Amino acid sequence: MSPEPVRVGRKRPLPSCPNPLFLLWLTEMRDHAKEKGLKTQYVYQKAINSLKKYPLPLKNGKEAKILQNFGDGICKILDERLQKYYRENGKVDGPSQTFSLTFLLFLQRKAGGDAGNEKGGKKKREYVPQKRSGGYAVLLTLYRHSQLPGSKGFMFKNELQTEAQSLCDKSFTVPEPGSKYTAWSSVSTLIQKDLLLKTHNPARYSLTELGLALAERLESGERGRNDGQEEQERSEAEDSGDRPVTVVLTVDEDKDDEHEGEDTRKQELVKELQRNGITFDIRKLNVGDFLWVAREKVTPVPGQLRPPVAKELVLDYIIERKRMDDLCGSIMDGRFREQKFRLKRCGLHKPIYLVEECGLAAAHMSLPESTLQQAIVNTQVVDGFFVKRVQDVKESAAYLTVMTRYLQKLYQNCTLFCHSRELEGNGDFEVENGVTERENPRCSLISFTEFNYGAVKNKCQTVRDVFARQLMQISGISGDKAAAILEHYSTVSSLMKAYAQCATEAEGEKLLSSIKYGKLKRFVISVFSLKSFHFMSTTCIRPDVCSHWNLAFMLCFSLRPFSLGS
Repeated sequence: MSPEPVRVGRKRPLPSCPNPLFLLWLTEMRDHAKEKGLKTQYVYQKAINSLKKYPLPLKNGKEAKILQNFGDGICKILDERLQKYYRENGKVDGPSQTFSLTFLLFLQRKAGGDAGNEKGGKKKREYVPQKRSGGYAVLLTLYRHSQLPGSKGFMFKNELQTEAQSLCDKSFTVPEPGSKYTAWSSVSTLIQKDLLLKTHNPARYSLTELGLALAERLESGERGRNDGQEEQERSEAEDSGDRPVTVVLTVDEDKDDEHEGEDTRKQELVKELQRNGITFDIRKLNVGDFLWVAREKVTPVPGQLRPPVAKELVLDYIIERKRMDDLCGSIMDGRFREQKFRLKRCGLHKPIYLVEECGLAAAHMSLPESTLQQAIVNTQVVDGFFVKRVQDVKESAAYLTVMTRYLQKLYQNCTLFCHSRELEGNGDFEVENGVTERENPRCSLISFTEFNYGAVKNKCQTVRDVFARQLMQISGISGDKAAAILEHYSTVSSLMKAYAQCATEAEGEKLLSSIKYGKLKRFVISVFSLKSFHFMSTTCIRPDVCSHWNLAFMLCFSLRPFSLGS
């Protein structure tokens, strides 16, 4: 028996996985199962992980049974595909899979081209992704990134999704209502069409030669179609000073709720909004649960990777959502009055209380229903909030949907201006000449950044702010009354000086009772004025000397415990 001839020549370098065929087929099966939402995708992924760790080449699928997570079903599928591959491309001498993956893809493309030419001479149509689709956005983003000086030649998934979102009409992260697919699902098609290359872990995405050529054509077509139109729109915008905007609902992402089921209810609310086709953002709000932002529509500048930063103005509507059991708890621990006070001072003129019924949980609340109903009435009549009563989460989502569409229509032809809260007067907004807001909505708005920073709960406070919060801890002193007192006496020291200048005791007792508050200009209750005068006149504590004077002030009026973080 003659010995086998010795092969002379340079050894071909082994790929990172010595079984690239099996790895390729398992990856395709996993992606196919993932697109259909099948749980077998996790089985294929475990098999892929085991195969990557195995350092030796496998001759067939039966040998792969020695690996973990490889059962009879997977091994049989691999054997069938391997035999099919041998029939189409011929069997390679030596170990069956020790050639490079690049050469494998070349053989597959060649075999596919030959098969296409044999079928009636019909040439296979080239794959071109639809404009503004997920594949279109991914190809253009990777191409533009590769043209930047110092580009690393690849992008990670998170940065690719972020940069490509502006070029796509669908979301890369959130599926559309009634569907389980996002714009990112088209990436598997790009990989199968040999337009996109996925390597490493974490995954790195880069264009192949075919993908680079297609992306160049898409980019040239994009510039040819849009250059003239963009110049015209830019010149019109500069002449008129008007920028188109879109109204977006903003949902608070972090709420310190005391009920365990609140996260579930919030997820249900988000799903209902998605079913209703409402565009919304989830971000941190320092006050309120929902509001609406008018966001400027910006056009990506040719040659720049990132589009210009869009300006965001906050519309005048803000919603605080309360379930009846949460309302009961907030009344008992003092949050209810403080939240209303913060909503009044947030700079938005249309606060709304969205009150949800709590069903069977209403029988286990610590306060009687009459007390809760009175608190709701006071919120609307005394505090001037608009109160909306709903039965459950679905009705809350329906109300938010109706409000969003109403505001989108209300502001669609309006020119919006940005102003600073520091330039505002008393904060009240009156429509001139009897024109209703439906015809003339408020168009001078504050930016989202300024609004959210101004509503920070535990930011550094002035002496005036601390004095206001101390006054509100006193029973019978609302936000309007505290604000009226602060207009005359902004600190405790100024109030003490005013008492010291009173000629008689009767004059001191009536000092605060002559102050008017609110829109109806009512007088502050005389009982508080009387208590305050006797405490100030009889105590020997000096506020500039005793660091515990604030505690003494609260104890005099039998207040609840107070902290700046409450």
